[in-house]
Amino acid sequence: MPLDNKSIIDVCCGSRMFWFDRENPDVVFMDIRKETLETDSRQGRRAIVIDPDLQGDFTNIPFPDAYFTLVVFDPPHLLRNGKTSWMAKKYGTLKPDWQEMLRKGFTECWRVLKPGGTLVFKWNDLDVSVSQVLELAPARPLIGNRCGKNARTHWIIFLKS
Repeated sequence: MPLDNKSIIDVCCGSRMFWFDRENPDVVFMDIRKETLETDSRQGRRAIVIDPDLQGDFTNIPFPDAYFTLVVFDPPHLLRNGKTSWMAKKYGTLKPDWQEMLRKGFTECWRVLKPGGTLVFKWNDLDVSVSQVLELAPARPLIGNRCGKNARTHWIIFLKS
């Protein structure tokens, strides 16, 4: 699949869970992992397929500066997953150097974003507060919301001027 002339990149696509069109031709789906994971649960056998267009690390995005008009950044957000837990398999786990990793990720997302472009950042604050993470961002967010009254997931929008 040719990856040039795309206007959107999802740098931590995982299994593309929140995408309505998981095959959108305008998107480069990137993830450090490429694997199929399975586990047994009360609901039976479960699988998660992580099959990015491009296998890569969000701290070193292999595209030139100012390439995309939209960047989606949904990095791992949990610190206390068991190594074999379903949550760890599905979402990944933050490493001890998570602050530096997220800072580099924000820097890279900002680098590949065109002026006038939008960065969509998703964060769940179960283990790390959203305010701690936003201190690592390259700019102040434009808008954001928390999904539901008791939900811990935040969708935050940045605009690169």
